[in-house]
Amino acid sequence: MAPTTSNESEYKGIAASPGVAHGPAYVFIKRDLEIPRRMVAPEQMEEEIARFERALLATRQQISQIRAEIEERLSEEEASIFDAHMLVLEDRALIEDTIREMIDSGLNIEHAFQEVSNRYIDAFANIDDEYIKERATDIRDVSRRVMNNLLGKRDSGLDRMDIPHVLVVDDLTPSDTATLDRTKVLGIVSNQGSRTSHSVIMARSINVPCVVGIKDFSSQVQLGDPVLVDGFDGTVLLQPSDQSLFRYGKIKIERQNIQKRFQAVKDLPAATTDGKTVRLMLNIDGLESEEVLTRSGAEGVGLFRTEGLFLSGKFPDEDEQFEVYKRIVQQMSPYPVTLRTLDLGGDKNPHSSLYGYQEANPFMGFRAIRFCLENTEVFKDQLRAILRASAYGKTKLMYPMISSCEEVVAANVLLEEAKNELMKRGEQFDPDIQSGCMIEIPSAAVITDLLADHCKFFSIGTNDLIQYMLAVDRVNDRISHLYEPNNPAIMRALNFIFESGRRKRVPVSVCGEMASDPVYAVLLFGMGASELSLNWSSIAEVKYLIRRITFADARQLAFSVLRASGPDEIAQLLRTFQKTHLGIEFPSMKNW
Repeated sequence: MAPTTSNESEYKGIAASPGVAHGPAYVFIKRDLEIPRRMVAPEQMEEEIARFERALLATRQQISQIRAEIEERLSEEEASIFDAHMLVLEDRALIEDTIREMIDSGLNIEHAFQEVSNRYIDAFANIDDEYIKERATDIRDVSRRVMNNLLGKRDSGLDRMDIPHVLVVDDLTPSDTATLDRTKVLGIVSNQGSRTSHSVIMARSINVPCVVGIKDFSSQVQLGDPVLVDGFDGTVLLQPSDQSLFRYGKIKIERQNIQKRFQAVKDLPAATTDGKTVRLMLNIDGLESEEVLTRSGAEGVGLFRTEGLFLSGKFPDEDEQFEVYKRIVQQMSPYPVTLRTLDLGGDKNPHSSLYGYQEANPFMGFRAIRFCLENTEVFKDQLRAILRASAYGKTKLMYPMISSCEEVVAANVLLEEAKNELMKRGEQFDPDIQSGCMIEIPSAAVITDLLADHCKFFSIGTNDLIQYMLAVDRVNDRISHLYEPNNPAIMRALNFIFESGRRKRVPVSVCGEMASDPVYAVLLFGMGASELSLNWSSIAEVKYLIRRITFADARQLAFSVLRASGPDEIAQLLRTFQKTHLGIEFPSMKNW
């Protein structure tokens, strides 16, 4: 928190949904449900199971109704968010674990469901992948609804807003967002959350300015306190001064005009003024609707995170995976889809029984390609499913967390075995499917010239590469300020990867968060990125900047950055480039 003039206080969070809003605060904090705990006689357990099944059915009906209302009011894209909620309700492992917990403990079904659902929520919340971590919110949302149905209760509170307010919450679930009265909600401020949460996606869809990730903000605010929300750069003002209100009134108009300029180029090519193009692709985790895939302005999927399919109670078999991959490939055709093989293990493993132990340092542990090379049947199931999907459109696959040539060679051997098995079965697939690897570990970064002999392409995962190179846990509040993409060491490592790719004629793409920042995207393009894979909400901004420069401008920016001696100098170069070529400031730059 930063004190300003008069009684005004400024808070910084994550810019989640663009726009500026001002109004009185409505503080909405959900209280923990009181869960009864009582012994259940053996002859009563059938009735407990029947109650549980009735609660699940009632929850399905409620979510189906919400989905239908959202589809009618907004679109299929927003409504499809609740498909993930339905999958939670249909998770046989969750249901069976709950019944088993009741039988083993001898306690009532509410207590058993709370124990099991909390284990799932905790497992997902501790995963170091923003997209997958946010699924904990989905499970929490569905679990609370099931519990209310078991207890015969209903959540209330948001329907009490009689006049327009800025909604201040600890966390907002998709169900909460779906039932908001848009005429009564001016903006949203949340203690928790991220840009990828389903509730935030819905907030963007209904054009509600939103800032998330301001820890304990709700405890600083009283009902009726004036609050100003800047969803463009993640600023929230409590008790804003008259000067701030005047200034933000002008900013609101200016930024709305800028957003219109961005959206105007969304469906145009990402081409510089001298005709040099870069392919802009989507990062997805399998939950996106067809509308997101086809209307984002992207030219394919550069990163499909397949591990989301593996985080329920059992691993999907080959046929189950094939149906998902086939759907995505068909929807994106004729554009390519790159499927990242299973990045599961350690931090992304809600079911530690698969390992028999908890790892002390899961981020550097038995995960991703290491897990796959020791669980070859699981891995080959996935490889065969990907290969079969390749018969329906251009498909590529890539291996995550590669640290040596030996790992790529071993994975390619299994890929060839999978091809031979499909040929014996008479299955169709693309025999020339391209396989590549993620460059996200420092050891891989410095041997890209060697890895190039075994790969058809590279994809740089900048999030992990920065984290590992700088030894900074980006979710650790005490040291997260050290997570600097503009560190010279990062810039030089990136340049080496691009240079190695050029020498060996192996194309290099980028799929980390850097690619979603417009000015970083230009820098990566100037360094040699052939493709950038980013979040759908960033595509229009990146295209806008690329279409206003020459490729020589991007190359000169790269040369200047590589000669810089420190992070501050690099940040200044990027700011100057932005101001020179646009005359406006992108929200992301405010945080440098």
